[in-house]
Amino acid sequence: MELNLNIYETMALVSVIFYIGKYIRNKFSVLSKYCIPPSVVGGFIFAILVLILKLNNIATINLDTSLQELFMTAFFTSIGFTASLKLLKQGGIKVITFLGLAILLVVLQNIVGISLASVFNLDPLLGLCTGSIPMVGGHGTAGSFGPMIENMGITGATTVSFASATFGLIMGSLIGGLVARTLITNHKLKTVHDENSSTPIDEVGDYNEESHNILCHKTLMTAAGLLFVAMGLGSIISDFIQDLGLTFPSYIGAMLTAAIIRNIYDLMNKKILEKEIETLGGLSLSFFLTMALMGLKLWELFDLALPLVIMLFAQVMLVGLFTYFITFRVLGRNYEAAVFASATCGFAMGATPNAIANMDELTNRYGFAPTPYFVVPIVGCLFIDFFNSTIITLFINFIR
Repeated sequence: MELNLNIYETMALVSVIFYIGKYIRNKFSVLSKYCIPPSVVGGFIFAILVLILKLNNIATINLDTSLQELFMTAFFTSIGFTASLKLLKQGGIKVITFLGLAILLVVLQNIVGISLASVFNLDPLLGLCTGSIPMVGGHGTAGSFGPMIENMGITGATTVSFASATFGLIMGSLIGGLVARTLITNHKLKTVHDENSSTPIDEVGDYNEESHNILCHKTLMTAAGLLFVAMGLGSIISDFIQDLGLTFPSYIGAMLTAAIIRNIYDLMNKKILEKEIETLGGLSLSFFLTMALMGLKLWELFDLALPLVIMLFAQVMLVGLFTYFITFRVLGRNYEAAVFASATCGFAMGATPNAIANMDELTNRYGFAPTPYFVVPIVGCLFIDFFNSTIITLFINFIR
């Protein structure tokens, strides 16, 4: 039996699957602990159901994914609007240093992935699907570059990317505390135990939005207009890049345009609608991820099981060693540097919420460290996705 869903039926099913994922996530605290999004939970459950139906020759479900690229582009365009050079400058030397370390780690993750793929006689592009695409990039970047690499003839790229991203979310949380506590013990670091351990993150710096910034129809409409203008102009840039014979993700032009618009606003000392754009970007990400995960072909993992496990644990070792020997030393060899190391494990293998969760667990025990709480969200939420996408694209064009 074959079920062909039109665009309306697909979006209805995507919405239901998202809320099923949200319900299950709320029921099982371990999913919340490791910051696994409802889109991932629901999408994977649906993909498993499709796998069972296929293996037993019961049914095939075909979705209309016409809106998937629109949601993907909208999300990454919202990321472009966060790329403020003014904010980067205000963040000081620690922000620039931490961003530099993150960029170096992105490069190393891709080198490890490509190298191990060659060892297993796999296409180097498949190695990228265990590198910074799912690790630093997470599910959002996996959902963008996975299909793009599949279109180059690499079967299973999307499934490998998503599976790696989920693995990274879990392992990033597991090793973050381990690395930091080992640093504190081995180096006999002086920690903080005072009233500052209860200081809210909002008081650490001026990164967070004001709590009274209320969303309304007018501001949401303006934010949506900015997104679509950036997406429209960006499509022209993307077409121009493609005509040059370079391989770039379809959203790169929109993301660059959004970054230009954001910095023009900064130069004019005008405040852009960050909260509204973030909200629309988050909504787009939820629909995009749910739809992308629902379309996973899990049977493509069967032949890659052993190589994939080895390649992913190599990434765990890389992040652990990098944070222990490089991040810690570059950022001061003190307690705050250990907190930075814990955070790096979180966002280098999962997402910024994992990094914050790692820091929360550590500082609740040893005392508050203000600088990481200011620096990590700026790099993790605002800049690293921008640089990661660029570096991945350079690797793809170098390999091809």
